[in-house]
Amino acid sequence: MTSASPPLAWSDILVHYGEIAIKGKNRPAFVGLLEKNLRRALKGLALDKIEHPAGRLWLRAQEGQHLGQEAISRLRYVFGVSSFSPAVRTPLELETIKELAWQMVRDRSYQSFRVSARRAYKSLPYPSQDVNREVGSYLFERKPVKIQMVGAELEVFIEMVPGAAYVYVDKIPGLGGLPVGMSGTVGCLLSGGIDSPVAALRMLKRGCRVVLIHFSGQPVQNKASVEKATDLAELLARFQSEVTLYVVPFGTLQSQIVADTPEALRVVLYRRFMLRIAAEIAARDDALALVTGEALGQVASQTLANLVAINAASPLPILRPLIGFDKQEIVDQAKLVGSFEISITPDQDCCSLFVPPHPETKARLIDVERAEKSLDVPGLCQAALAQVERLHLRAPWWPERKKVSAFDPLATPDAP
Repeated sequence: MTSASPPLAWSDILVHYGEIAIKGKNRPAFVGLLEKNLRRALKGLALDKIEHPAGRLWLRAQEGQHLGQEAISRLRYVFGVSSFSPAVRTPLELETIKELAWQMVRDRSYQSFRVSARRAYKSLPYPSQDVNREVGSYLFERKPVKIQMVGAELEVFIEMVPGAAYVYVDKIPGLGGLPVGMSGTVGCLLSGGIDSPVAALRMLKRGCRVVLIHFSGQPVQNKASVEKATDLAELLARFQSEVTLYVVPFGTLQSQIVADTPEALRVVLYRRFMLRIAAEIAARDDALALVTGEALGQVASQTLANLVAINAASPLPILRPLIGFDKQEIVDQAKLVGSFEISITPDQDCCSLFVPPHPETKARLIDVERAEKSLDVPGLCQAALAQVERLHLRAPWWPERKKVSAFDPLATPDAP
């Protein structure tokens, strides 16, 4: 199928959803949230209303306006959309439909085509097969190429609803999945590496709203990792319109672990403290779980034994959407969504700070807990929480894109 733009101004965009369609009695809630997310994504554009005819959504432009390339660009970031098509609305008159279909294809290069008409209701005047035949013949007379019912190079779609018909050619793939916000909120540990942004996106696709938590090596290291995490957060904000990024200065706490605990257990202890602090932060946003980009066996801290020892410190469940992925699969997904180039930018990562030459790969929980007895665990966590900075980031189409505020570890969690 050609990807050239139609020659006419698009009066509407047809949005198809996939998985949502099988949700039974709960489907209206999913569709309602998808509509809300679409409105947020198209903020500031000429969107008038969204209609719900026959298992799809029609995005209607304001009178005399059209939804152009900017709308197409933004819809690529909306989870829950399986595909979308810029369309032109026309009266439900066969001659008008035929002429509009020709206007849409006459400047395109194709050697085979088919027409696919659909009636939303059987009471409409034109049966689908009659429309297929009439429009197909009309197009063939003007460009006599092969009519091919399977595997045609170009397909003309005609959607007939009460009072109008929509004609379109392009079907642009969407992200699929569920609307963001349908599955609740999770706190995602964002390291700045390749894995964690992909993990966040996997949770977004399953309908979760993500809150991002970055641990920097400050004050021992510089702010390079914070700048990278902010760039990644701004990318992720496009997928849910806005996102909160919490930055935790972690270098002082790491120095304390280095001074008072066995060398081989440092990395496991770092991760246990991260989960405790992240859970405290995520509670302010009503998060039900924490998310990490860990993949089984990828590095020393991600062996099964170490993950068990790390998990035991967290007051929230830990979700690891990449646990069974290999590195190349993660890299491929990062490249697909645009996070890879940001992630490979050099920085000072707290995960590599004070890493021992021979870290433990089979930590026992009893040994880890014994090591932590030499530390003031609550005090160290509260000291780190007192220095947390909160950044509120919005997608580029929102007027106020960035807001910075302090995090109050003594405040009660925000209301839902």
